[in-house]
Amino acid sequence: MTEYQPRPVFDTDIAGQAGFGDLPEWDLGDLYASPDAPELKRDLDWLEQACLSFAEDFEGKLSSLGHAELLECVLRYEKIDVIAGRIMSFAGLRYYQNTTDGERAQFLGNCQETITNFTTPLVFFTLELNRIEDDRLDLLMNENADLYRYKPIFDKLRAMKPYQLSDELEKFLHDQSTVGASAWNRLFDETMAGLEFEVKGETCNLETTLNFLTEQDRSIREAASRELARVFGANIKLFARVHNTLAKEKEIEDRWRGMPSPQTGRHLSNQVEPEVVEALRDAVVAAYPKLSHRYYDLKRKWLGLSTLEVWDRNAPLPMEDTRIVDWQQARDTVMSAYSGFSPKMAEIAEPFFTRGWIDAGVKPGKAPGAFAHPTVAEVHPYVMLNYLGKPRDVMTLAHELGHGVHQVLAAGQGELLSATPLTLAETASVFGEMLTFRKLLDDATDQAQRKVLLAGKVEDMINTVVRQIAFYDFECKLHDARRKGELTPEDINALWMSVQGESLGPAFSFMEGYETFWSYIPHFVHSPFYVYAYAFGDGLVNALYAVYEEGDAGFQEKYFDMLRAGGSKHHKELLAPFGLDASDPKFWDKGLSMISGFIDQLEAMEG
Repeated sequence: MTEYQPRPVFDTDIAGQAGFGDLPEWDLGDLYASPDAPELKRDLDWLEQACLSFAEDFEGKLSSLGHAELLECVLRYEKIDVIAGRIMSFAGLRYYQNTTDGERAQFLGNCQETITNFTTPLVFFTLELNRIEDDRLDLLMNENADLYRYKPIFDKLRAMKPYQLSDELEKFLHDQSTVGASAWNRLFDETMAGLEFEVKGETCNLETTLNFLTEQDRSIREAASRELARVFGANIKLFARVHNTLAKEKEIEDRWRGMPSPQTGRHLSNQVEPEVVEALRDAVVAAYPKLSHRYYDLKRKWLGLSTLEVWDRNAPLPMEDTRIVDWQQARDTVMSAYSGFSPKMAEIAEPFFTRGWIDAGVKPGKAPGAFAHPTVAEVHPYVMLNYLGKPRDVMTLAHELGHGVHQVLAAGQGELLSATPLTLAETASVFGEMLTFRKLLDDATDQAQRKVLLAGKVEDMINTVVRQIAFYDFECKLHDARRKGELTPEDINALWMSVQGESLGPAFSFMEGYETFWSYIPHFVHSPFYVYAYAFGDGLVNALYAVYEEGDAGFQEKYFDMLRAGGSKHHKELLAPFGLDASDPKFWDKGLSMISGFIDQLEAMEG
């Protein structure tokens, strides 16, 4: 249910938040007033009966339904999805506000178990739907326009048809899910939230410690890096156990389903062809020398170093302004950029700030990173940040608010069709970042400011493209190696290091202990192979933004139409109005050339 940032969201000392202005907190009342709200009990009671009656009315009968009856079946299934999603959104969002609170963790666990039990009778729906002959399903849809609307859902479900297990096995997998991956996910989250690091004589959480990697003082950056390595190293056996178990569980299920590769399930859920992902991956890896290698060599010179250490990767430039950006200023910057693109975009974004749809402050036990969660189509999204006034935090706000705008627009599709495949889910977020960056660049008053902004954008793009593809390669290697047997922490460390030098380049030296830094990346635990979606989204947006800059007529309305589509259209259909095609291998070169062009500008400033 989470949507994490591709890069860490850095904090400073929590006590310093007072200088940021009035940071908003979530008002979850639009979901439920409290865990003991009568509306929540009402919905749980309704859900139990709705699932039982759904199975009673439709199980064993799907293949014999007429078009009107099948439509009724789909609509009832969608309503069940709404109520279950509403309950789990409330439980999950409360939990992420404080993952170390025992009551919140228990409430989330109880909700997961209850809803898993209630929804077990629904497992037949997908299985039986996939047994309907193609010709018959086509006939039914062609006879009913309202039913035909759900064709993208049928297509997505039927893509899994070759990998479907027996009814009994599918029900078993559904029932045991609460003690499978989701249990290991919770263990990871709670462990990460509870880690303590000693830096500058202070006891800090993960977010605060990662923030020290952006300090001007190099000795502080080094101390934080070594402390991260110490704590990760002390817990590495647990993290290795989490990864071993999850990778093995996935391997077993993939094997039983007959999945040809560990990545197949992700590609199917993303509705993207494996060859498109491989073309993206290959284009990025081939571009490492002209992107990350070239940029980090520039940065090495700017910092006056012969070699960069890992604690220099996100270091500010020597001429960088270290001022804190307060919340109001961050809000004004992003909203001005959004409004400059279209007043409609700013109008959609406004309620996030005024109605309690953002939780911005850093608090003890709060989940790290940032995400936007769409909840359900009939409510609205919620955005989580860990805001501590860095310029990077302003870009994170722009990113997550972009997700929020996308989710608001897509909600018009209804619950089943609003969810966007991950490959397209990053479109509005990265586009929102680009708008904000361009606004800041246009407002820059001197060359030094422009240099800092360009360098910051290049670093973000490298983190979003190069780093995520390196992460993807690491995951591919991890899952492949796990198929051959249990992996020791040292085995996983070696796989991690095998992609680091290649992606970051010869400017770097790697301290002892950096080999454990795979352990805190949440994507590997929560969503295997998620990470390529960030690179996909960045490349796609770079190509889109180039069309926008060329003055494409009606771009804004075409852009909003794309966001409104949610999960109702394939990426080919969505990009066609802009004259773009992600299945063309050269498509990715267009996106990567924008990053390369920014580095060209930075090199020219050296002359």
